[in-house]
Amino acid sequence: MLNKNGNIQTFLGCDATYEDAKIVVFGAPYDGTTSNRPGTRFGPPVVRADSSGLETYSPYQNADLEDVQIYDAGELELPFGRPEPALDMIEAATSQILLDGKIPLMIGGEHLVTLGAVRAAAKKHPNLHIIHLDAHTDLREDYLGEKLSHATVLRRCHDILGDGRIYQFGIRSGTREEFEWAAKGHVHLQKFNLDWLTEVVKSLGDAPVYFTLDLDVLDPSAFPGTGTPEAGGVSFMDLLCAIVQLKQLNVVGCDVVELAPSFDASGASTATACKVIRELMLAIS
Repeated sequence: MLNKNGNIQTFLGCDATYEDAKIVVFGAPYDGTTSNRPGTRFGPPVVRADSSGLETYSPYQNADLEDVQIYDAGELELPFGRPEPALDMIEAATSQILLDGKIPLMIGGEHLVTLGAVRAAAKKHPNLHIIHLDAHTDLREDYLGEKLSHATVLRRCHDILGDGRIYQFGIRSGTREEFEWAAKGHVHLQKFNLDWLTEVVKSLGDAPVYFTLDLDVLDPSAFPGTGTPEAGGVSFMDLLCAIVQLKQLNVVGCDVVELAPSFDASGASTATACKVIRELMLAIS
């Protein structure tokens, strides 16, 4: 159940009431299908705690979180085990936020959590499009026989949206079959970088967009704290420029996933995730 009654600890600057908020943040601490190194379930609470090291003001966007009404609903209490109950809870929470006329911003958790939010957003917005930044295609039909996995999440989103409404950027890892399936026109896939994003933003106009950011799109030299790091990623400034472009879109929901804080004892990956989330909040506000 979504908490609408306030929290003791919130993400930086997210101290509005639920009723007044334009954006509602919540954590989805689930990593039950992680295929490499688990630990993303610890991402949301660590991000919330470490965000106090940031300023609310962004010199990149000349904007301040203190000028935006954002409510932090805390973490959903997601069950262990099979993913279906967790996805149902995420879908219900996202649906409530959308029904109340607000923008959900989910902090993961592994990437499968995106599916629950997309299910809700697609019901609210039948013409939904997805912009997906990631190192991995996530387009497998199944992973070790399981259709629900962080390795299949965008394929399951395609099951909902159909051809031509998913735009992927930064992709540099996947099976041959995934790349071949994408090349048939099922999704739009930009390998290695984010260069094509400007054209996509212009083409989408006022269409409803769900933005999903897997932090492993960043190069592991800048962001080692993730479960499946892939060399050859983008820089923080590349990612920041992409996020700022969201100002031009009708973003109806978004998420930031795949921080596994225990794999970067320095705390630098968590600090980067906090800054990314701040910039995302300001870009969609």
